[in-house]
Amino acid sequence: MKHFSDACHDENIVKKNIKDIRYVPFMMNGTYIFLVSVSVILILAYTNNAFAEPTLKDSTLKVQEYVSGLTFPTSMVFLDNSNLLVLEKNGNVRLVSDGTLEAQPILSLPVVDKNERGLLGIEKDGSNIFIYATVDEDGVKNRVYKYELKGTSLSNPQVILDLPASPGTNHQGGKLVMANDSTLYSVTGELQRNGKDQNIQDGPDPDYSGAILKINPDGSPASGNPFNDSGNEILQKYTAYGVRNCFGLAIDPKTGALWDTENGEDLNDEINFVFPGFNSGWKLVMGPISQSGQSENELVKFPGSKYKDPIITFKDPIGITDIEFLKSDKLGAKYSNNAFVGDYVNGNLYRFELNDERNDFKLNSPGLADRVVDDESELDSILLGTGFEGITDIATGPDGNLYVLSYKLGEIFKITL
Repeated sequence: MKHFSDACHDENIVKKNIKDIRYVPFMMNGTYIFLVSVSVILILAYTNNAFAEPTLKDSTLKVQEYVSGLTFPTSMVFLDNSNLLVLEKNGNVRLVSDGTLEAQPILSLPVVDKNERGLLGIEKDGSNIFIYATVDEDGVKNRVYKYELKGTSLSNPQVILDLPASPGTNHQGGKLVMANDSTLYSVTGELQRNGKDQNIQDGPDPDYSGAILKINPDGSPASGNPFNDSGNEILQKYTAYGVRNCFGLAIDPKTGALWDTENGEDLNDEINFVFPGFNSGWKLVMGPISQSGQSENELVKFPGSKYKDPIITFKDPIGITDIEFLKSDKLGAKYSNNAFVGDYVNGNLYRFELNDERNDFKLNSPGLADRVVDDESELDSILLGTGFEGITDIATGPDGNLYVLSYKLGEIFKITL
């Protein structure tokens, strides 16, 4: 089985069986046509009827459609109790007011949207809205823009980060999240590069690829960054590196700590506890280092950096996407401040309870003592919901409920008690 970030975005692949059809929406961005056998034409019609409705294992919880009609949505952010913004991969910023999708975008950006490029990440801090997009301005690049929010309109765009977007059209990263101190985290995928950022000892110097950055709202390095004394203007913005590709960043509301999800190649998707100076290990390591045939001495070590194994690894890639900590007890005390994680391949929603120190998960299945999910029973032990069809974002709403964004269905689902 090809992995989410390598198979579902290759427009040269012609799907030959129903099992593979789950990847089609990421490729069908309005420009690709696939010739398939008659047996799968109804699947390729891509209507909501082609997918099962989401279901939850906990019968005390309910899931309902909150909004529909979106086209390949990638990220969302709540503005207030009534309004949220949703990004569509093709460049549109859509407004949802009181559960209704407004007919026209509030903003349309001229993005480059081949494969994993496009309009990818959005975050809010006060009257500032931050957006991560792939654009072609004197060459293709990923940019982080800061907009001024007035009511539900965006104005006065400023470029605060220019990031690479090549040579790979996949592995762009793009998620954004605000730290508790109003600094901004962003993540860039490794873009199929082979530098020191990818733990290649004799490779090119840091270039923002495969890295998690922490910056002030003006784009300058945040104080306290682990490499601020390095003398390297690029490295000074890093909080972590050695990332292959990432579709999920989240701040633990109880501790302020950063967590990420990372896509493996053909094995080993990860969930990581990210600390300042974290080296995630790619391109030498994905999953536990003990299974990689490598040692920490072979990794590139920027002064003050440290490698750490993932909190949990999925041996068979699930196309792991967003991670969110539920900042509420609205679903009941047992779910408050739990971590919720989505996937693209299966459309599953997973739930993790944290330990008292909040730097690890409580893994109740005996098979997870090795921290590797490698069979169906272990996967089932962390499963909360199914049928969400390509989760790309998860958020706590102002009402305290959990909202799940489906890329394939173009819908937002609301989970309530």
